[in-house]
Amino acid sequence: MIEVENLTKDYGNRRAIDNLTFNALRGEVVGFLGLNGAGKTTTMRILTGYMPPTSGVARIAGFDVVDQSLEVRKRVGYLPETVPLYTDMTVFDYLKFMADLRKLDNAEDRVDEVLEIVHMENRAEGYIGKLSKGMRQRIGLAQALLHKPEVLILDEPTIGLDPAQIIEVRNMIREIGRERTVLLSTHILPEAQQLCDRVLIINKGRIVVEDTPERLQNRLAGAQRVALKVRGDGEGLDEVLGKVSGVIRTSLTQDGSIEVECPPGQDIRPEIARRVIKAGFDLLELSSVGSSLEDIFMQLTRDEPEPPSTDDSEAEEVVETAADDDTEQ
Repeated sequence: MIEVENLTKDYGNRRAIDNLTFNALRGEVVGFLGLNGAGKTTTMRILTGYMPPTSGVARIAGFDVVDQSLEVRKRVGYLPETVPLYTDMTVFDYLKFMADLRKLDNAEDRVDEVLEIVHMENRAEGYIGKLSKGMRQRIGLAQALLHKPEVLILDEPTIGLDPAQIIEVRNMIREIGRERTVLLSTHILPEAQQLCDRVLIINKGRIVVEDTPERLQNRLAGAQRVALKVRGDGEGLDEVLGKVSGVIRTSLTQDGSIEVECPPGQDIRPEIARRVIKAGFDLLELSSVGSSLEDIFMQLTRDEPEPPSTDDSEAEEVVETAADDDTEQ
């Protein structure tokens, strides 16, 4: 549903995105990960028809985002990072207004449907200005769904929400993603790990890796880690673990467990268990620890070279600001 080939965007002599190529299929939630200013928002603005690329091709449901932008907009629902809402309107009136702008048939019925999808039907007559940020985010999602888009593009959909609101929005995205293509931009790594079928990691305008979260963990894991807990303060446990063949180092974690690092592919848990129990400790927990997506992200983006067309090291935030200015004109 989303096809991107060699997509590049320059602002003067600064390159925001550099030769991006990826796709996203129907029924797939794809995470677009990167630090703030990595080029995520610029890519999404191109995909939604808000701005043209400098070079390359992007298609939504087979339609070119430049040459067939009206067809693209019929098929894309977009939730920007900052949702543009009219705070002096009721929820129902705002959504009805947006539906009328799109010239939708049976607009009122469709408004009722999307309110039910985002679980806001009991707030239809409430004023948007009196809603919490989490509820406003749901209304933004509702307007993105009004025209039954085949592709949904979400830019930082949970930013600024409290933990309960984040869980609610994530659950809605999972449900919506079963029937649509979802491209989800985020810099919150656990969010991508929980929500996405596949992740693209972008750094300084380039995609540095593309894979499922699980395969990334397996493919890029370095040393294997084992976590264990014993009853009491564990005094003397370091000395016991140091005698186990294959132990590289040990460290104390925030939850009070001890993490043991060992070479990949070597399962030393049985030997650890024997040594710990023999030394008189009560072993409460022993488990393998996989690399988190955060570990992988830091590994992939460390020391990544600058794109060749960028003549200085100014922050990508400058580029994103230029994108804002370009869009407003």
